[in-house]
Amino acid sequence: MPTADRPLRDGRVMRCLTALRLLPEALKKSRRLPVQLPVPLPVCYDILIRSLTSSKKRKMELYAPGTGSLSAGTTVADTDKPKEALGSPGSSGGGSAATTPGTEQNGSNNNEEPPRGGCSPPTLRERNALMFNNELMADVHFLVGPPGGAQRVPAHKYVLAVGSSVFCAMFYGDLAGEESEIHIPDVEPPAFLILLKYLYSDEVSLEADTVLSTLYAAKKYLVAALARACVAFLETSLEARNACVLLSQSRLFEEAELTQRCWEVIDAQAELALRSDGFGEIDRPTLELILRRETLNAKEAVVFEAAASWAAAECRRRGLSPSALNRRSVLGDALFLVRVPAMSLEDFANGAAQGDLLTLEETRAVFLWFTAANKPPLDFPLAPRAGLAPQRCHRFQSSAYRSNQWRYRGRCDSIQFAADRRVFVAGLGLYGSSGAAAEYGVRIELKRQGVALATRRTRFLSDGSSATFAVWFQHPVQVEADAFYTASAVLDGAELSYFGQEGLTEVQCGGVTFQFQCSSDSTNGTGVQGGQIPELVFYA
Repeated sequence: MPTADRPLRDGRVMRCLTALRLLPEALKKSRRLPVQLPVPLPVCYDILIRSLTSSKKRKMELYAPGTGSLSAGTTVADTDKPKEALGSPGSSGGGSAATTPGTEQNGSNNNEEPPRGGCSPPTLRERNALMFNNELMADVHFLVGPPGGAQRVPAHKYVLAVGSSVFCAMFYGDLAGEESEIHIPDVEPPAFLILLKYLYSDEVSLEADTVLSTLYAAKKYLVAALARACVAFLETSLEARNACVLLSQSRLFEEAELTQRCWEVIDAQAELALRSDGFGEIDRPTLELILRRETLNAKEAVVFEAAASWAAAECRRRGLSPSALNRRSVLGDALFLVRVPAMSLEDFANGAAQGDLLTLEETRAVFLWFTAANKPPLDFPLAPRAGLAPQRCHRFQSSAYRSNQWRYRGRCDSIQFAADRRVFVAGLGLYGSSGAAAEYGVRIELKRQGVALATRRTRFLSDGSSATFAVWFQHPVQVEADAFYTASAVLDGAELSYFGQEGLTEVQCGGVTFQFQCSSDSTNGTGVQGGQIPELVFYA
């Protein structure tokens, strides 16, 4: 600004300040004077009133519905600043660089776009979410992950402390430290960010690859709601291929409900679970629990193969060659939890006897136990496993036969069903011949939304009675709660058969409620009221 203008500017400033100081006296006098025509106020009053009015309008817009949101780092106080800003240092003449709220660059780690419109988000959760993984006002930093691969994460002590008693003790407890950086080598960075995102915004973003590490972080910092969300996620993704791994983890985290769900899957689909890749990753105590399990629905030969494959995986983890001696060493006494004498002679001769896990003396003793009258003592349990008892849901109240039905000419009998809890469908009960004993060829299938989950071709014999005859899938099929599945059967036989009638739309069996409805796949007359497929054979 030119030097000649400085006295003029200083004089205006002094007049404005003087007028502001005399304002209270002027207001007192105005109350005693009669009403007169308004007197023009000094320019400074006009500027002040316009500024306050503009600020009030902006505050009203701040909470107006449907407006934008403040950028990260913008506060309510920032919106009260006049739009005109002083010129940047070094500017010459009377010009000034104009700036607007929200144009300042945000240098945080937050990946969200800076909000536009000069207004903050309407809810506390949304405002908090803007500070997630944000350097702005961060008063603590975490180095998350193992040394050499740690990720630096900014945070705010207050937000973490009100969401976790562990963080509260860490920052504000009697033993609280003053460190500006906290090392957390035992938590994976993605899991820690999911934990922080929940503490800042109540949002839960879980994925299959990170849910276990997130559950560990939630347990470590006592964030119960996030831990429950992780367990619920794991339950919905639980199936035979990951049941053994989840069983091991649920025992580690002391999640009794998840442990029980894992046992249900392992018992019903034991052969699939024992042959899964994840079985080799479980810890030794979990291995011993599975080998002791009385209700495993599997052949003992499959159990023996699973124990041998786990031993080979354990050798690799220890850096040992998977020789017979090393596999036997890592198994130890767990080998004698396998019920070798419960195998059939054929299964033993074609499997365990030809391997190198058993010694020659053990193999000879087992053969003698199978064949000799004087059976030698064995170190293996002798009694077979009890397994699971299948249950049968019968949907008809009566059965009948007529001279002209039920015929089979390659047409499909089909019905849709849903259960109110997770079950495992092991097969279908079918009617047989209404005359003499007869044999039928059959193809059974289980589908969901047009996708085949299991199919099997086999044959069964009927004895001429109205009894039902079970036809089994190769492995039980997991059926989720409250979802409709389609069970189908295509029979091939010359004889007429019985058929059901007085069908029920809802049946309770073994603590499970089944609902039935007609299927568009049925081309041989089967429906809810009558026809074939009288039973669902299942485990629960």
